[in-house]
Amino acid sequence: MSAKLPKGSRITGDSRNDLASTLVQRYERGESIRSLADDIGRSYGFVHGVLAESGVAMRSRGGATRGAAAEARRQALRESRA
Repeated sequence: MSAKLPKGSRITGDSRNDLASTLVQRYERGESIRSLADDIGRSYGFVHGVLAESGVAMRSRGGATRGAAAEARRQALRESRA
């Protein structure tokens, strides 16, 4: 995504659905809500709300830190930044 959304603009309809599907995919690959918010120029609360209304199962704070899940999260972050 990487395109900053205009500050204060309302995101509704198809635009919101498209944004939500992109955010859900990235979140499920392991990106944090905070990094998603920074990337699109919106608040943590906005991104959290979009994910919640999309029915995403939220991770606990800190995410995976060990094992295969942690490695998958780190790999997803590397790929999304490439």
